[in-house]
Amino acid sequence: MTGKAGKISLFIFLLIAAASCYYVTQLKFAFDFEQFFPQGDPELEFFRDFVEEFEADDNFLIVAVHREEGVFEKEFLRSFHEMTLATRKLESVTQTQSLTTFSYPLKTPFAITTLPVIDIDKPERYEKNKARILADERFVYNLISPDAKSLCVLLKTVPAIQLAAADKLVVDLETELEKYDFESFHMLGRAYFQKELVAMQKREIIMSSVVSGILVMLIMFLIYRRFYGIAIALVSIGLGLLVFMGLLGALGRELSAISALYPVLMIIVGTSDVVHIMSKYIDELKKGKTKKAAIRVTLKEIGLATLMTSLTTAVGFGSLMTSKVYPIRDFGLNAAMGVLVAYLTVIFFTSVLLAMMDRDQLIKEGKRLEFWPKVMQWFYDVTKIHPRRVSMGAVLILGIALYGISLITTNYSIINNMPSDSKITSDFKFFEENFAGFRPMDIAVIAKDTLLVTDYEVAKEINKVEDHLRTYPAVKAITSMSTMYKSIGAMNNGNKASAYAFPKDEKTFDKYSRMVDKLPAEQFNVLVNRDGNKARISSRILDVGADTIKQIGHDIDTWVVANTDTSKVQFIRTGTGLIIDKNAEYIRSSLLYGLAGAIVIVSLLMTLLFRDWRLIFISLVPNLFPLLLAGAFLGYFGIDLEAGISIVFAVIFGIAVDDTIHFLSKFKLMMRKNVSIDEAIHTTFMETGKAICVTSVILFFGFLVMLFSVHPPSVNIGFLISLTLLSALLSDLFLMPIMIRGLYKEKKEN
Repeated sequence: MTGKAGKISLFIFLLIAAASCYYVTQLKFAFDFEQFFPQGDPELEFFRDFVEEFEADDNFLIVAVHREEGVFEKEFLRSFHEMTLATRKLESVTQTQSLTTFSYPLKTPFAITTLPVIDIDKPERYEKNKARILADERFVYNLISPDAKSLCVLLKTVPAIQLAAADKLVVDLETELEKYDFESFHMLGRAYFQKELVAMQKREIIMSSVVSGILVMLIMFLIYRRFYGIAIALVSIGLGLLVFMGLLGALGRELSAISALYPVLMIIVGTSDVVHIMSKYIDELKKGKTKKAAIRVTLKEIGLATLMTSLTTAVGFGSLMTSKVYPIRDFGLNAAMGVLVAYLTVIFFTSVLLAMMDRDQLIKEGKRLEFWPKVMQWFYDVTKIHPRRVSMGAVLILGIALYGISLITTNYSIINNMPSDSKITSDFKFFEENFAGFRPMDIAVIAKDTLLVTDYEVAKEINKVEDHLRTYPAVKAITSMSTMYKSIGAMNNGNKASAYAFPKDEKTFDKYSRMVDKLPAEQFNVLVNRDGNKARISSRILDVGADTIKQIGHDIDTWVVANTDTSKVQFIRTGTGLIIDKNAEYIRSSLLYGLAGAIVIVSLLMTLLFRDWRLIFISLVPNLFPLLLAGAFLGYFGIDLEAGISIVFAVIFGIAVDDTIHFLSKFKLMMRKNVSIDEAIHTTFMETGKAICVTSVILFFGFLVMLFSVHPPSVNIGFLISLTLLSALLSDLFLMPIMIRGLYKEKKEN
């Protein structure tokens, strides 16, 4: 683009850049476990109805304080109690509970009174208090650690607390905790996760942008060694990133945990487009063409090929939109938009600037330019002289890859998604080791026919299931309506630990029921619905891995069917943890469907571009190898397939096809000149091979930037994409020439 049209194009882009600067400030960040719920799932709909009748299972914030010598010390207990009372005044907190505020009900001849669980002002009773508390299943793992070195205060927060309120709550809570001389304190819960993980997202985006920018600057310096060449490349890439992020802000798109990939993605995709178009423009100038003629040829040949690579890359990302998980779908849509933004920036901005420059303004000649022809000649010679060896090597690698794929697991854990070496991660581990962990696991209880859950025959079944749950070491903090009956049983017997048991007969149960009716409604309504036909068994399960938890759930379901009266009551596992874990199943199915759809669409695009079934076949086969190798790396390196990792395959397929299109487009152009097949392949290696290698090297190191991330899935994503894109380059350079010679044998022209 030259002349007046070029100036108009530059002016428009400057206006867009100015608007983008504003909209970047409007970017929204969010981290919400509900984002990862598989939409349209029947179990999700059941869970939402369940929450409507009871309450959400993640509207809590737990604070634990630790004392290595033990918590039963007067000053420590006083401070802890004072802190517990202070937390009741915090905004967004609706209820608090700790051992220092908990009391045993005590039946006397005159009335029911209460006794504190801990006699704070009577140290002489501490040993007796401790023995009783550690023998009570209501407290251990819930409010006190088994070694009696940590205490918890449970804060009930407003349902679905939002980011601003979560930030304020955590900051206010930290301010309050700093007033006391506790050895250490730890937090766990939705509000804490939101605050810390959104802060991580912001740091990751800034870090990836800065490191990627520095990397690209170094690469451009090594390639061009001229101020204008480096400046045009960097400004073009930076402008593409700015416009893309501004577009996200203008559209109100929320950035999630995997958004740190956007800067890396935009920078390396933009770099790839810039390198291809600049390389072609410089080559045309070298042939003696004028700047106007050189840019016209460049846009005609490379512009079309780059358009096709952008479309195929966008299709690859678009395949993620088949996912039922919102963050994955959003990433696919946003990334596809980003690829097209990068392309438009190169065509309507970079090309205009290039058309103003002479060759010696863009690149400095030197001996280093002789390196690439030698490398390309080596690839050409190997594929021509040793095609059988190369083919046998490919088959061997294929077999190794298929075995690696068989090793893939989906037993991912929450801890594997937590930022490395951070307080939130150490806090998470602390609660896993000393308390009941984070993952909620509820069991919905539905009485059948005209029965109510408060009827003895139903309540007895609920107690059976509750007792069975206690046989699983990973299941902690179990509570149900039967817990109330056990507590009343203990109350009627001087709060002896041995008396904490479910009523043995219906008469005793009915007696206790009259006492339960006198309890505050808010205590009962969280466990039994208003109609009395549904109840919940609430618990938390340790972060032992999605597949392990799935097996535990299957065992529980099997036991329930075999050991409870299913004619009277139905038990259905539900809860936040269960719904999120279903992602693994959906990820596998949507991944296959999405990639299959992407392959079909890319095939259609290839048909429009090449109009030759042989080139279409050649373009697809080498790009299946990187996908298989990505799966093999997952298996061999023990990386669990989870929501974040699933995007790897779309990224690989979308980007890997780019080099193939550039290679085959050049080959097709050469064949139209009626040259021999070998000459067409050789010229393609010499003229397009360098750009392909340079962009692949940029992609390789660009995604390796993710190794600096503190987010483990991002590290794995960067590692996997870098290795597999490098393998995609080798697959193209080794396999395509051999396939071309095989399919075009004895045919000299297209």
